[in-house]
Order: sequence, then structure tokens, then C-alpha cells
Amino acid sequence: MAQRRYDERDVRIRPGRGSRPRTKQRPEHADALSAMVVAVDRGRYTVLVDPGGPDETRVLAMKARELGRERVVPGDRVDVVGDTTGEDGTLARIVRIGERRTVLRRTADDTDPVERVIVANADRLVVVTALADPEPRTRMIDRCVAAADDAGMEVLLALTKADLADPAELTALYAPIGVEVVATRRVTDPVTGTTTIEGLDALRDALRGEISVLVGHSGVGKSTLVNALVPDARRATGVVNDVTGRGRHTSTSAVALEVPDAGAPTWVIDTPGVRSFGLAHVDPAHLLHAFADLDEVARECPRGCTHLGDAPDCALDEWVADAADDATRAARAARLDSFRRLLVSRLGTADADDTRP
Repeated sequence: MAQRRYDERDVRIRPGRGSRPRTKQRPEHADALSAMVVAVDRGRYTVLVDPGGPDETRVLAMKARELGRERVVPGDRVDVVGDTTGEDGTLARIVRIGERRTVLRRTADDTDPVERVIVANADRLVVVTALADPEPRTRMIDRCVAAADDAGMEVLLALTKADLADPAELTALYAPIGVEVVATRRVTDPVTGTTTIEGLDALRDALRGEISVLVGHSGVGKSTLVNALVPDARRATGVVNDVTGRGRHTSTSAVALEVPDAGAPTWVIDTPGVRSFGLAHVDPAHLLHAFADLDEVARECPRGCTHLGDAPDCALDEWVADAADDATRAARAARLDSFRRLLVSRLGTADADDTRP
């Protein structure tokens, strides 16, 4: 018996359910409400609709699919749609991210191509540094100043634990180059035993009317300052390890908090403690601008000067050598060494990693 041959006409095609053709046109969301992102937690975003206005509402939201992998961070101004009542169990959608005035970034190290956006639209970077326990790290301060300069932000150096060490040395190092410095100390009333923070009013005055982001190593007292500025914040605080001299991460996510009774809308953004602050996103040619004192001196350098340690006739070396006394010479040498270490690390030279000073 001859075997039957099959052809395409014998194949039965099951009808599919079909799919709607994709389109590049997106809804305009004309009814979207403006909001400010104040916290991010595992894919959920806490936003304030009409922040500071009569209809201010705290809303939980998710990111709309059309935003793709675009990151939303505290400080972002966004448009939200959906259920914006803020009631339990409701969820709105973030459909647009507004233009950012400033963006503070960091990388894992000076060669990491992946930028990590920390906050958006902040006016000032507050570098929180303990004067003791743990010891201050000027190279970390310099890195933060460089990151702020790249982001177009002002810098304030908040020195904590001034009851344990004199703030004069660090103040003399950074105040002349345009970095505002505020020192705080704990004061305990011998009668009542109540502890207050001296210098808190000066810090509050410096932050008034702006959005400020606080950055610092673990254990420097950053969360303690936040709790003093915003009594309802209840940010966790920790202690410094006696062996390693390092603190434990107490803040696990960045959160924006409004400072009460400041006289003007004032926000502080508390961030998790950092142990490194890479600057792979900063152009090495622009690093000198963050060192205002060195930048002015470097104008006398010969054309094409690299400002590195082996650069011939570099005016920065003459600036150190011409110091009036040993103390000034040591301070200038430390500044130049910090800049050159950072520059060499940023250029990718071997044995130059300086992200964890």
C-alpha cells in the first residue's frame, strides 16, 4: 500500500488569541499631579503630593513601565497618576521624572563605569565628619567636595564631637577655600542630666530654605544630627567599634525629611553611611576646580602642566616650599598630596586607589 504524502494543506493552524499592536505613543497623563520623592524602598516610592501646600498628601507609588530602568531617587520631582488619596492599600504610579537641577553621584571606585545617583535637586552637600572617634579623614572630605563641585552644589562641613577634639585645625583648612564649617558638641546639664547639641542652631540657620543631603562615614554622628533637626525622624544611631575605629551602618536607605520650625521650607536627606566615594564620573581635568586654593595657585603653572608629582616647574610645589612656617608648609603639603592622590587614582595609575582614606 502506497504511503500518503502530506503537504502544507494538511497542516491545521490553531487560531491564536492575537495581540494588540504595539505603539510608541504614550498617554499624556494630563491629569498627573506633581510630587516630591522622599523615600525609596525596594521598588516602592513614598512621595509627597503638593509638598508644603494645603493639600500635601503622603502617597505610596510604583514606577510606571514606560520609565524603563530610569532611576527615581529622593529629591526627584515627579508626576503621579492613579490613586493619590494616600489611604492604606492604595498605590499610585510615577509616570514622569522632572528635569533635575542637580544630581549627586558616586561610583564604587575611581574606575567603576556604573554611576550611582544618590539624590536629585539638592542645593547643598553636608559632609558630616567626627573630630574624634572615629578620626577625621580629610581625603574623604576632599572627595565629597569634588563630587559636590561636579554636581553644582554648595558644600558645608559639619564637624561633630567637638567636645572630644578641637575643630580649629579642620576649620582653618577648609574655611579659607569657601567651605562653610559648623562645629557641634554634646553638652550635658550637670543638674538635670539632659543632653543637648551645641551648634545645632547654627547648622539649622545654614540649611534654612534649602534641600541638603548629609553624607559621611558610619559612626560620625550623622543620624544624631538628623534626629536633633527633625525630632520625629527616629533615625537609628550606632556606636563606633573599639577595634576597627569604624561605625556600623544605621541608616539603610536615603530619606528626605522636612525640618520643622525652620522659618522657610527646609529639607535634609539622610543617606546610609559610606566607606568609599568613587569619582569615576568626574572628569580628571575638572578635579582641580574643587580644590579652590590649589586652583588659584595652578594658574601660574606652565602650559600643559599635569600637576602630578613629576611635573617640572609646577607652581603647586613652589607654593608648598614658599610657606611662611612649618605648620603652614605641612598643611599645604597635605592639601597637595590629597589632590595628587585623587588625580592619580582618577587617571587609573597603578597603586593609586584612594577611595577609602
